[in-house]
Amino acid sequence: MGVTEPSPTRNPMFQYDETLANLVFDYCRRRLSLEPVPLDFGGQAPGLSKDLLAGLIGAKPNDPEKILSVFSEHLATAIVSADSPRFLSFIPAVPTKASLLFDMIVSCSCLQGTSWLEAAGAVLAENQALRVLADLAGLPASAGGCFVSGGSMGNLSALVVARDTAPSRLDGVKPSRPRVVVSDETHSSVAKALNIIGVEPLIVPHRDHRLTGAAIDHALSEPGAAESVVAVVATAGTTNAGLVDDLVTISEVTRRRDIWLHVDGAYGGAALFAPSVRDRFAGIEQADSLVIDPHKWLYAPFDCAAILYRDPALARPVHSQQAEYLDVFHDTEEFNPSDYAYHLTRRARGLPLWFSLAVYGTDAYRDAVEQVLTTARLSAALIEETEHVELVRQPELSVVLFSRPGWERADYDAWSVQLLNDQIGFVTPTSWEGRPVGRFAFLHPDTSLEMVGEILATLA
Repeated sequence: MGVTEPSPTRNPMFQYDETLANLVFDYCRRRLSLEPVPLDFGGQAPGLSKDLLAGLIGAKPNDPEKILSVFSEHLATAIVSADSPRFLSFIPAVPTKASLLFDMIVSCSCLQGTSWLEAAGAVLAENQALRVLADLAGLPASAGGCFVSGGSMGNLSALVVARDTAPSRLDGVKPSRPRVVVSDETHSSVAKALNIIGVEPLIVPHRDHRLTGAAIDHALSEPGAAESVVAVVATAGTTNAGLVDDLVTISEVTRRRDIWLHVDGAYGGAALFAPSVRDRFAGIEQADSLVIDPHKWLYAPFDCAAILYRDPALARPVHSQQAEYLDVFHDTEEFNPSDYAYHLTRRARGLPLWFSLAVYGTDAYRDAVEQVLTTARLSAALIEETEHVELVRQPELSVVLFSRPGWERADYDAWSVQLLNDQIGFVTPTSWEGRPVGRFAFLHPDTSLEMVGEILATLA
């Protein structure tokens, strides 16, 4: 007796609902049209409580309009908008309108970018965007890589390659105690990455908060040091103050000693677009690996970071994952992004950047970055002219440090909270040479000097 297959019941979760689509698209249109984007309140949002979500997830469906209303009226206002021109804390994110819209296409199309077999079109476009970044840095035509979730993942992936390829640079010897040269200004993600991969940091003293080739050379002259070091990490734009290490002298040392040079340009690498500061990055073209985060200063949506290798062939055997069901990936010489970082399945997160670069052109990016640099310089001058605040140091990129004489950390913290409550700005304090200071991180081209003056006035 044959088996009769029952008629399948169509699951509503996978059917197009025009009412639901219009509801979401209308919200997106409203959000995209905000001019300017308000800050909102983050963890200081009034009335935020888990009771707002009581009963929203259960066995039975809910009215989508009700759920979206909870999000838009309560949850969204409890998230500080990183794309507001008044968001000046940490490192903001200011996606272009084109990149945000294309990010919707990436999501709606369920685009992934794991392999050439599955996603050749996405990989081809992402690689074109990567080429723009590689050319800016002066890397050779052979350079390549992939997009990862952020600078932390980029640093981790690059340092694994540096560690695993070290024997080829150390006469075939695998160091029993591998170390990586860093300074105490190196991003915190590097320390985490070294801990994960079982490599020790060799902390080299900086000169005026910059790592130099001379300091590295001196450290490597110590007995046993040179034989154990598998990489040097230089920073092109420190997060705390926006400073660039002495890449020229560092690259001279790493080339002479045949040591892997990794440059963390997660934040500052975007300034390669700006002719006014391009000379500060001299030497970056010698990097063996380089990280730049487009979701920071290159106006792409979260989450998007680029890891570039001078010679991608070195990274492929380190990161390529082997399994019977993956053999089909490796039966070809085509480019698989999964082979160049610690990941397998990955979103095609580079496509919004690619689309935006193609739509607006690189001159628009140059102009936006230069505008931000100008705002930082003018803000520093304004601070110098303002009696009740002091400039800590001249900005090198787009981070400006300032102080309010007589204030302790608690004063800065209270001021920061009030500033956000009043929706004047989101500015959080940091520390500089052991003392609390204020910090402006400029990334939005629409942040005006008038806004800066308004914030400085609250410090009186």
